[in-house]
Amino acid sequence: MPILSEYDQFQGLHWETGSLRNFLAYKSVLAPHTSQPYSEAMLLGISGGIVMGYYTFDYEGYDPMVRILTRNTFDPLETIYQRLDIKTTVQKTASPEKGVQNLVSELDAGSPAIIYADMFSLPYNALPHNEGMWAMLPILVYGYDQDDGVVWIADRSRSPITVTPEELANARRRTKQNKYRLVTHEPPNPDKLVSAVEEGLRDSVRYFTQPPPKGSKNNFGFLAYKKWVDLLSKRNQRSSWEKELAPGSRMYAGLKSAFVDISIFGKEGGADRSLYAQFLEETSILLTIPELEAIAVQFHKSAAAWDDLAVALLPDDYPSFKETRELLLEKHQLFLDQGSSALEEIIQINSRLSEIQADVGEEFPLNESQAEDMRIAMADKVMIVHDIEFEAIQNLKSVLDH
Repeated sequence: MPILSEYDQFQGLHWETGSLRNFLAYKSVLAPHTSQPYSEAMLLGISGGIVMGYYTFDYEGYDPMVRILTRNTFDPLETIYQRLDIKTTVQKTASPEKGVQNLVSELDAGSPAIIYADMFSLPYNALPHNEGMWAMLPILVYGYDQDDGVVWIADRSRSPITVTPEELANARRRTKQNKYRLVTHEPPNPDKLVSAVEEGLRDSVRYFTQPPPKGSKNNFGFLAYKKWVDLLSKRNQRSSWEKELAPGSRMYAGLKSAFVDISIFGKEGGADRSLYAQFLEETSILLTIPELEAIAVQFHKSAAAWDDLAVALLPDDYPSFKETRELLLEKHQLFLDQGSSALEEIIQINSRLSEIQADVGEEFPLNESQAEDMRIAMADKVMIVHDIEFEAIQNLKSVLDH
């Protein structure tokens, strides 16, 4: 069975932009302005760039979650395809055998393939399986050996990841809509790069200052920062943290989920702001707009402020919170460095995190007054991020208007 023995592209960090970056780099597709592979920063910017979204989810039988959106999630891959005029071939089938055949055919032709698989079903993610939870996300497959029972995957880690054919099939069949979906791509049209970048820049301004394509305007852009601050600091506010995420296991779950979105989920800290700053630096050269370099500096500053906020969510003042933060970061780094080879260590960390969660649920380390002080401190950190990014986006708008 085929494997692309020379495959060596493991730099992509996020499911969408990272998988496409790795695919294009392996195919030796070079960006016209750098004569290097398209960077993930460039693909992030073209896809719609960064955003701010604040959402909470509280379903019966599950821990409450605070979700922080840090990048455009409104069809980012389709946006890149359209803006760079990337021709795609999408194959879908309800047949597991045909799904394997389609994948093997691409590999036999010397091309990796982007497929969609449920992150909760892939064992290397070490996530709990639940019939009510799934997330079909793109990953890149560059080898499939049925006889030896090994599939080779590039998925956010800097190292190769392996699963069995059965494990991959189980993850691919998780939802009917994406069953055995496989995508291959033609090279981008280099003549479309400038317009694609310009549209991506305008998206960033629009997503911060105008209502989102879907959902409430108060959960998105600059209004989302203010909503989060109000929920943290106004005790009588409807759905306030004091009411909905009161001290105890609920507050702990909210803090942990928000931390993961800011520091870990498809990124290396900083809420994707440093990656976006790299996009601006690259774009300043491409478009010959030196003012973008100064705005990039502002977003590097924003990334540091997001990291400060992340620490404020799980601060050193409380040993269980500090240990949680350090374990989450250690687990993420193990995955980035070692991929599926780190699974045993990751499972051990998950076990310890479960122990901490149980301990916190039984004896929460903060009293009511301390919890209020912590929420106020978090609100202050959120407003620091807001103020930095408000100025940066206004500066970006001014550059684009001229």
